[in-house]
Amino acid sequence: MNLLNTLTIETPRLALVCCTKEIIEALLQGDTAVANILGVQVLPNWTMNGEREFRWVLDHLSKPDAKPEWLMYLSVLREKNTLVGGGGFKGAPQDSVVEIGYEIAPMYRCQGLATEMAKALIQFAFQHPEITKVQAHTLAQENESGSVLKKCGLRKMEALHDPEDGAIWRWAIEK
Repeated sequence: MNLLNTLTIETPRLALVCCTKEIIEALLQGDTAVANILGVQVLPNWTMNGEREFRWVLDHLSKPDAKPEWLMYLSVLREKNTLVGGGGFKGAPQDSVVEIGYEIAPMYRCQGLATEMAKALIQFAFQHPEITKVQAHTLAQENESGSVLKKCGLRKMEALHDPEDGAIWRWAIEK
């Protein structure tokens, strides 16, 4: 794996590779470009998010005060040198709070990888003294993502309405 001298968060099974502009541009070019730039295998349909999210991250990375460590990470299963998902933060801390998100490719779900990734993101956030809370959002129904958040110590805080997703739940954990 070629990590391009970028920030990498290590977990027992994963390398969470912080996305640079170069990596995001490769993501926009397609799986072959990502495989070449990172030196990893890329599963078909490894992400459900795709181009819209990648362009959002690229836009944020293009700003003069960009903080890539608070944006997107790619999850590489080290044992197989395979890109199995992604996640990260939905922007720099605001009022001492960051929000996490994550996804794992369907064929690698139910193996604890999403929990491992989410725990690593929470731990990374809490290593920064200015962060006092990590939050996440799920659809307002019992699902795998809510189970992951419970395993990471987050509690369901409130029900909200999102203009794009409809009914959602806000989850949070404090330092």
